[in-house]
Amino acid sequence: MKILMLTWEYPPRIVGGIARVVYDLSHRLVKDGHEVTVVTYKDANIPNLADYEDDKGVQVYRIENYMITPNNFTDWIMQLNFNLIAKATEIINEKGKFDVIHAHDWLVTYAAKTLKQSYKIPLVATIHATEAGRNSGIHDEVQRYINDTEWLLTYEATDVIVNSNYMKNELQRLFGLPYDKISVIPNGVNLNLYSGIERDYNFRRMYAMDNEKIILYLGRLVYEKGIQNLISAMPKILDKYNDAKLVVAGKGGMIDELRNQVNYMGIQNKVYFTGYLDSESVKKMYKCADVAVFPSTYEPFGIVALESMLSGTPTVVSDVGGLNEIVDHGVDGMKSYAGNPNSIADSVLALLYDQNLCNNISKNAKAKVKNNFNWNKIAQDTHYVYERSICQTEAEKQLKQLEQERQNKATKANNSEKEISKLLTFKKKHAYA
Repeated sequence: MKILMLTWEYPPRIVGGIARVVYDLSHRLVKDGHEVTVVTYKDANIPNLADYEDDKGVQVYRIENYMITPNNFTDWIMQLNFNLIAKATEIINEKGKFDVIHAHDWLVTYAAKTLKQSYKIPLVATIHATEAGRNSGIHDEVQRYINDTEWLLTYEATDVIVNSNYMKNELQRLFGLPYDKISVIPNGVNLNLYSGIERDYNFRRMYAMDNEKIILYLGRLVYEKGIQNLISAMPKILDKYNDAKLVVAGKGGMIDELRNQVNYMGIQNKVYFTGYLDSESVKKMYKCADVAVFPSTYEPFGIVALESMLSGTPTVVSDVGGLNEIVDHGVDGMKSYAGNPNSIADSVLALLYDQNLCNNISKNAKAKVKNNFNWNKIAQDTHYVYERSICQTEAEKQLKQLEQERQNKATKANNSEKEISKLLTFKKKHAYA
């Protein structure tokens, strides 16, 4: 099968979780014998990025988003879609038509829609998150525009993929999608992610003393990730277990606000902001942490939780969205009430005080990830959706063709009746004459 992936992020450009999902899914599909082409954005801020790359079998084309002073982000995205269309058209003209287009999130909607309609290619869309979910509703015109574009993508797609039952319910509620149009396929994690990675004590000492237990948060520093609630939980944690250190790894728009929060609470010596970490440092950090916490207030899936569970680090998640579906409380992780610092502190303290609980959770979590969230199964399920989409598109073509033939026959019959009627009228007139 020839598959075209449209995405605005692909490694080494990583904005959120889309890049990792597209990367792992594409490589697994290639191993399964399919031909995968990715068309994505070429980030000028990342040095030495090639316009074309054969990435272990995945054909990656990167396009620059040249534009003269874009008015805003949505204008920038529209220009990106024009350039995605141009590059994909060039590839199709050179190498032939694709069997299916797989579009990832609203950012590539117009490119996906145009290519689908121009070349009559089945379109599958993955909605990784929604604007309404991220912002707890739609509050301004930009958010409304994004929300409407998300609806358009789900409308144009033959099949829609989401990564959790929570997201399936959200799409049905927001966009009124038919139940059987949405497939739930979870994200996965590379099971060899931590091969050869052990706890590095010299690396660990860069962030905490040997006697301190590291409580790790890793992710974007934005409101919906709930990091502000984890910081608010630290006084209670430190009151009960003073030898603890919160390490916050990541970057985002809330960094100054979070630093001010830490300073106001007077816990500067117990909270360390690392900034952005590269992939190797992230792996080392998971291995060095004693507890990992992901306190999101909105989370469609939560791939970081899988990475943490696979690393063997006992993991605490909030009881929302996909995170709630990944973890069984007290079995393979701990849960806390979303937005509740007191609840976060209780779950963290339970792990800090109970090593047997930590050991059992780590063991069960690793087994769960390996059994339920491996890319072999995910790629097979995705391929099934592709096949179904292709069959449905072909059936719709045949139905349209049959309808056209029926209309042609009806038109012919109608024309014949008109001719006969004219002849009879003519004959009648001449008979009277």
